[in-house]
Amino acid sequence: MRIAVVGGGIAGVAAAQALKAARPDVQVDLYEGSTQLGGKLLLGSVAGVSVDLGAESILNLRPEAVDLAFAAGLGDFIVHPEPMSAAIWTRGSLRPMPPTVMGIPSDMDRLEKSGIMPDWAAFARFLGDSAAVAPQAHRDRTEEGDISVADFVRSRLGPDAGQEIVDRLIEPLLGGVYAGHSDELSLRSSAPQIAALGDDLIASATQQAIAQSPSGAGRAPVFAGIVGGVGRLPTTVAESSGAIVHLNSAVREIERTESGWRLVVGPTVAAEHVEVDAVIVATPGPATARLIATAAPRAAYEIGGIDYASTAIITLALPTTGFAQPLVGSGFLVPPVDGKAVKAATFSTNKWGWLADAAGPDLTLVRCSIGRAGEATLLHRDDPELVAAALDDLREAVGPTGEPIDAHVQRWGGALPQYNVGHRARVDAATADLATVPGLELCGAAYAGVGIPAVIANAQGAADRLIAGLGTIGI
Repeated sequence: MRIAVVGGGIAGVAAAQALKAARPDVQVDLYEGSTQLGGKLLLGSVAGVSVDLGAESILNLRPEAVDLAFAAGLGDFIVHPEPMSAAIWTRGSLRPMPPTVMGIPSDMDRLEKSGIMPDWAAFARFLGDSAAVAPQAHRDRTEEGDISVADFVRSRLGPDAGQEIVDRLIEPLLGGVYAGHSDELSLRSSAPQIAALGDDLIASATQQAIAQSPSGAGRAPVFAGIVGGVGRLPTTVAESSGAIVHLNSAVREIERTESGWRLVVGPTVAAEHVEVDAVIVATPGPATARLIATAAPRAAYEIGGIDYASTAIITLALPTTGFAQPLVGSGFLVPPVDGKAVKAATFSTNKWGWLADAAGPDLTLVRCSIGRAGEATLLHRDDPELVAAALDDLREAVGPTGEPIDAHVQRWGGALPQYNVGHRARVDAATADLATVPGLELCGAAYAGVGIPAVIANAQGAADRLIAGLGTIGI
């Protein structure tokens, strides 16, 4: 039996590994159109130091990514960020980020002391007078029982307090995860943690924090990384999986045959036709929709309707002596309401001990992220202009005076799927259509989570379903 996996990002690599683990006798061919595996998990060199140019951390509270790293032989390289706080750069200052449940504050005293919401005392009195604002009906961003994150929060906390929390806390957090906007993003799909709080958001968040508070001793770290960069993961997994990897091999068409599937691989002038028994498509939504349009038209329609946001990562290598005072913390988020180019900055050599060791004491590495859904104008600037914009914001926030020793701009066009209102219904409809097409499965960030562990879980689920389905038809 021969199975093809189309797309060599972490989803495709994880799917190939899961297929081989379940059925070592099966030939698994992994097709990637570019020159390397990994997709948005990418390594590069800045000032001679190997750094992540895409995703740089793994959610450690879910097991899938760390387990996969261990299975691939990277267990000894798993590390965790240095224990330090993050900040929000808003109202002209870096302010300590208070504890929240996805932006819903869970410690009123620390929120007030942070200065992020100077009018919070008045809001708190209002909320104290009415334990929870009566839920209101919102029609602008609702669909099939779903509602936007912002509408839900405003309906529970009122238009003033709710909007302040949306602007100053929720937007920067969702911008960091999805590069999206809370007025568009689905509550069910993008922020189920907020939905789970119910109607009395502040009280529920506070109670949750108290329940989890026993000093944190013995609790697992929230995030993990890999010495040398998270970008090591896809290639290492592929090498250990036993799958056959085909680079520079773009799959242009997928069509059903009487006995299975035929892939058209490579350029038109030298196309190769590959016959396989089954296919997992692990490409981004637009490419997936094109590839499955004939075999699963309803699924293609639904997946083709998922919007994507473009972003860029600007990595700056700065002289440590160029800072008036040492950088404190792991970095900061920026609310879009403050009108800055940068939406987040990570003090990479503060956050990761292995990276500080690699860079040495004279070099400080800072990673700046820009780009939100629907805001492409800034990304149209050339690389030097993006570096200058990031450096201008960084100088205003933390004051480096020196010029960068090196800088790198990594553009991620159409990189982040937007889980907008109605996303789950869209994915459910696509899944129902696919269930009628034996031997075809999909996986990736477009469906059930954009984080690395969620994508890996989605890929492993696709592999499991494919193997089970082939068994029912006697393959």
